[in-house]
Amino acid sequence: MGFSTLSGKMDQYISPIANKLSQQRHLKATRDAFMSMLPITLFGSIPIILKAAPVTDDTTNGFILAWADFAEKNGMILNWISGVTLSAMSLFICVGITYYLCRHYQEDILRPMMFAIAGFLMLVLEPLKLGWDGKEVEISFLDGRGILLAIFVAIVTVEGYHWMRKKNIGRIKMPDSVPASLSETFAALVPGLILMTFFSVIFIIFHSMETTAVQFLYDIMAPSFKAADSLPFTILIIFLIHLFWFFGIHDAALAGILGPIRDGNLSINAAEKMSGSDLSHIFTTPFWTYFVIIGGSGSVLALSFLMMRSRSKQLSTVGKIGFLPSIFGISEPIIFGTPLMLNPIFFFPFILTSVFNGIVTYLCMSWGIVGKTFAVFSWQMPAPIGAFLSTMDWRAVVLVFVLILLNGLMYYPFLKVYEKNLVALEADSDAKAESTPAAEASTKGE
Repeated sequence: MGFSTLSGKMDQYISPIANKLSQQRHLKATRDAFMSMLPITLFGSIPIILKAAPVTDDTTNGFILAWADFAEKNGMILNWISGVTLSAMSLFICVGITYYLCRHYQEDILRPMMFAIAGFLMLVLEPLKLGWDGKEVEISFLDGRGILLAIFVAIVTVEGYHWMRKKNIGRIKMPDSVPASLSETFAALVPGLILMTFFSVIFIIFHSMETTAVQFLYDIMAPSFKAADSLPFTILIIFLIHLFWFFGIHDAALAGILGPIRDGNLSINAAEKMSGSDLSHIFTTPFWTYFVIIGGSGSVLALSFLMMRSRSKQLSTVGKIGFLPSIFGISEPIIFGTPLMLNPIFFFPFILTSVFNGIVTYLCMSWGIVGKTFAVFSWQMPAPIGAFLSTMDWRAVVLVFVLILLNGLMYYPFLKVYEKNLVALEADSDAKAESTPAAEASTKGE
C-alpha cells in the first residue's frame, strides 16, 4: 500500500470517527473538565513538592535539611491542602462534567450541579461515625480512583434531569405572580427527588454489602487500570496518537478518553507520595508531557534545534520560529511549518521518537533508575524543569537531556534528506528569480 493510498484511507475512515469522538458530548465534557482542572492541579502539586525534600541519610546541605525540617513540622497542613485539591480530583471532575453537559443542553446549571455533588459524595464517601459529637468519613476515594464514578454520576444527573425537564415529568405549575427563580425551583423538585432517590438506593445496596459503590467499582476495574498502566498500552497509545497527528487528527480527539487515565493515575500517585507509600503508577500526565512528547507532539524540540542550523532557508526560518514554542511544549509551528504532517520523509521519526521516549522512560521508572511522577504544574513548562519537579529526582533531568539528544540523532538523517530536496528547490527558485530581471531588461532594450 502506497503512502497516498494510506493517507486516503485514513482520511476516509479514521478522520470521521476521530471527529465524532472529539465532538461527542460526554467525551468533550470530560476533556473540558480535565483541562479546567489545571489551577487545582497546579496548586495541589505545590504542597507535595514542599513535602518531598530530597534528603538522604548522608545529606549535609543546610538548605535541604531545613526544607526537610519544615516538611516534617508542617506535614499535616501540607497533607490537607493536597488532600482537598489534587487528591480530591474526582469531585472536581464530577462538577466539571456536570457544568459542561448543562452548557451543552443550555440547561440550568445550579440545581443539577447540587444533585451531582450530593450523589457523588453519597457514593464515594464511607461513613465511619455519624453522631452529634462528631462525624468521621473515609475520603480516600476522592482521588483518581473515584473518577469513573464521578463521570457516571455527572452523566446520569444531567441526562436524567434534562430528559425529565424536557418531558415535564412532575412539573409543578405555579401562578404567573410567583418569581421565576421560585418557579424554577418547584419545577426541579420532582426531577431532583427522583435523582437523589436513585443515588440513595445505590448507596443502600452497597452499604448492605458492607462496601461502597466506588470501592466495588474500583475492585472490578482494577485489572483494566493495571493494563492501562502497562508498557504495551503505553506504546500503543503513543503510536496511535502520533499516527493520527501525522494525518491531521489532533490529539484532542482522544483527550476525553486518556484524561481520566493519565490524571487519575497522577492523583493516586500524589496521594501515595503524601502518605509516604511507594508510587504505583507510571502512565501519568507529567510522564506524557515531560518525558514522552518533549517539545510537543512528535518530540520536536531536538528537531527545531537542528533546523535552525539548516542550509535550507525554509527550514532555518521555521526552526528559529518554532524553537522557543517547542521549549514550552508547543509543536504546531514545527509540525505545520516544516511540514511534518503528511510528509512521507518524516513519517517514521515523527511517530517513533515519542514511542522511543515512552519505552525508555517507562523502563527507567519501572526499574527504579528514575523516580515516578507525582506532581504536574503546566503543560507548557520546559521538560527538564517539569521532569525534576514532577519526580524530585535529578536523574529525571539527565534522562530528558539524553532523550533530546537521541531524538536529534533519530531525526537527523531524515532531516538531511528533506533538506537536500529543499536546498535544490530553493536554488532553482533563486536562479529563476535572477534570470527574470535580465529577461525583462532584454525585452525593454528591443
